[in-house]
Order: sequence, then structure tokens, then C-alpha cells
Amino acid sequence: MIDIASPLRLRLDSTALVRNWQWLAARSPGACGAAIKADGYGLGAAKVMRHLAAAGCRDFFVATWAEAAALMPLAGDVSLSVFHGVGDADMVAARTLPARPVLNSVEQVRRWRAAGEGRPCDIMVDTGMNRLGLRVEEAIGGALGGLAIDTLLSHLASADEDSEQNARQLAAFRTVRQAVPARRYSLANSAGICLGPDYGFDLTRPGLALYGGVPRREAAGHIRQVAFPEARVLQVREVRKGEPVGYGATWVAPAEGRVAIANMGYADGYLRCHAGQGGAAWRARDLPLVGRVSMDLIAFDASAADGLAEGDWLALDYDLPSTAVRSGLSQYELLTGLGTRFDRCWISKEP
Repeated sequence: MIDIASPLRLRLDSTALVRNWQWLAARSPGACGAAIKADGYGLGAAKVMRHLAAAGCRDFFVATWAEAAALMPLAGDVSLSVFHGVGDADMVAARTLPARPVLNSVEQVRRWRAAGEGRPCDIMVDTGMNRLGLRVEEAIGGALGGLAIDTLLSHLASADEDSEQNARQLAAFRTVRQAVPARRYSLANSAGICLGPDYGFDLTRPGLALYGGVPRREAAGHIRQVAFPEARVLQVREVRKGEPVGYGATWVAPAEGRVAIANMGYADGYLRCHAGQGGAAWRARDLPLVGRVSMDLIAFDASAADGLAEGDWLALDYDLPSTAVRSGLSQYELLTGLGTRFDRCWISKEP
């Protein structure tokens, strides 16, 4: 097979990933796990698991059984849970793979009780989000009798905000904790950890903050950027004053200059909302994004980048909090939207 390098690369800092987990773990009263669904938020779940397991993380969470299967075989004593539980079509995988289902409904509980052969499971209880999970009254009303519950979970709907809903969900979860026996209890995601130790219980399960996202102001200055997207220059071309660049002629050169055409676009997750506000850097020189974002081409004003040439690499401006504000996309979308044409290149940036 011919080894062909991609004109896109995502430089991933394993040191930052581990330091982020350690910061979150230090604020978790019990154990600190890791959500690695959506292929590790787009970074590569298998590599994320390997780096965090080496740092001491033992509890991992994915969304689907296909995601769980992709991580096999599990190394050492790590634990893996599948958030979306078990449908009829999932039972073979659920009974075969060394992972626990997070049961989300009375129907799933019945299905697991009938076919799970007494194996441990996790339970999701809805404390106010109205997404997945048994209602509180179902959980404390006897629906879970006879199950070997490893971890009983709920999920905070508004932890990234100063919302009264957080306290209401905490109170509801405490009620369930008193009524339903389980080995461990888990409520807090990344933002929930920042709400304080009352939300931590026995196990926290951060996601966004592991990968460089800042879930709340308390994490600002502590969470490090992990993902650094870069694009290779396909062409550097001269433009005359008054000449347009790109579809729709939305940008016109204000003076004679140069533009760098890079191999990246909305097919790679760099969406059209970045137009007029995105940018890149080359050797500490800023290159503003100009014109529309095409499917797999973008243009940067390279007039001040003397020496920039075809084949050079541009580092995209991709600080997650500020890029989210600029683009209107969430930090989650900015991470998980980065496409498969990026080579994922893990590095270590020691201080």
C-alpha cells in the first residue's frame, strides 16, 4: 500500500491531554474517568485511551457498541461503559464485549435482566434533562431490583451556566443515591467538576475539558489546548488591487499583494462561518482568512508573509473558546467536526 501524506494534519499534544485530566482529577472527590465517545471527540479514541490509561485513568465511556468494539482488546484493568445502553440489536455485542451497558429505560432494564446473565450494568437516571434515563420515580420505585449496578449516573443539563437547574438536579440525584444501591455514583461532566466537590460523588466523567475546551470560567487558564489543525499551502499567488478572491467575489484585494491557497475547507469541518474572521499563522506572522470557505480550499492574505511558499504549513487559529465566540459554533462542534482527511499526529510538549 502506498503511504501518502495528507495535506492536512492535526497536531495533538499528549502532555496537554494528560495535564488536563490531572487538573480535573485533582478536583474530583472520587475517581476521574474520561468520555471518549465520537472517536475521542475527534482526536482518536484509542490513542486518547492509551495516553490517559498510562496517566492513571481507569474509567472510560463511549456512546455506542460500535465505538466499544473499535477499542478492543482493552488493556489492563480499565473499565468501559456504553452510554446508549442495549437495544435488541445490541445484545450480542453487550454479552460478548468486556464493557458495561448504561441502561436508560425500563425496557432496557428488562432486556438486560432477561439476557444479561447477571452481569454488572450501569444505570442512567434522568434528574431533569429529559434526554436519556429512567425517571426518578421509576428508579426508586423498584424497577431496578435484582440488578448488579456498578455505577448509577445522571447528567447535568446546564452545568456550563449559573443555573438553578444544577441545584435541582443535585438534590434529585441525592434522593436516588439514598434509595438505589450501587457500587458508585456519578453526576459531573467537565462543567460539573467546576461546580465544586458536591457534584463529584464517586466518579466524574469529563469530556470537553480533556481535549482543550473550557467548560466554565473556573477552568480558564488551567485547561491547555490539545488540538492544533494545520493546512499545507497549495499555491501562493499575486493579486492586483481590486481583484476578487473566491466564490461570490466577497473579498477584493485593497492593494497589490499575495494570497496563500490552502488545502482545507468545509468538507474538513472548517465551515463557512469562519469567513471574515478566521486566520492562520506562519513563522509568527498572522494571515487573515479572506473570501469564502470552499469545500476543500481556503485563501489567506499572505502579503506580510515574505518567504511563504508552496508546500509550507499554516497553523490555523483554533483556540477553542475564542474560536467558538467568533464562529458561533460550540467548542464541541469545533473538535468533533474536524474531518478524516486530517492526519492525527501525536506529539508531547514538555514545559
